[in-house]
Amino acid sequence: MVFFLFRRLREFRSNAVAEFYLHIRPLLEDPQVQELGNYIQHNCHSRLNHCLDVAYCSFFIAKLLGWDYKSAARGGLLHDLFLYDRKENKQKAQGHLRRHPIIALENARKVCTLNKVEEDIIRRHMWLVTLVPPRYKEGYIVTFVDKYCALREAIISYRNSRRTLALSAGGAA
Repeated sequence: MVFFLFRRLREFRSNAVAEFYLHIRPLLEDPQVQELGNYIQHNCHSRLNHCLDVAYCSFFIAKLLGWDYKSAARGGLLHDLFLYDRKENKQKAQGHLRRHPIIALENARKVCTLNKVEEDIIRRHMWLVTLVPPRYKEGYIVTFVDKYCALREAIISYRNSRRTLALSAGGAA
């Protein structure tokens, strides 16, 4: 019985990957979305990779729950569609956490037509920093998956910086 369940989960996952890319491929081909690959997110990943991680995890969870997985994937991919480096632009860095969802939503509307769920996901994915929660359940998935991915990326960045520091200290001795 256990092997049957693991086999079913593995089949579900392999089918989900193909379906995930079917839904987001047109967005991935857009030059503005591709440009996300030029920006670093959380010190270790490109913003595009971060958005892909958020989109896929959100898609998978929503699909498992029988919710709107297409909107979760599309909203997850576009949730950080702002095209500047907040660390290099001090003016844009002020209020970035609260303002970037609005900028991402404006940019996403230029890329494609969004439904209400996707707009809400992008606009409210910074809930807990901003005070207005998502309206739709898929928005909660993307919000918490985004926080999970950001934390994971921060830990990876911290570990990499510690390794670099240890290697440089070891090489100097």
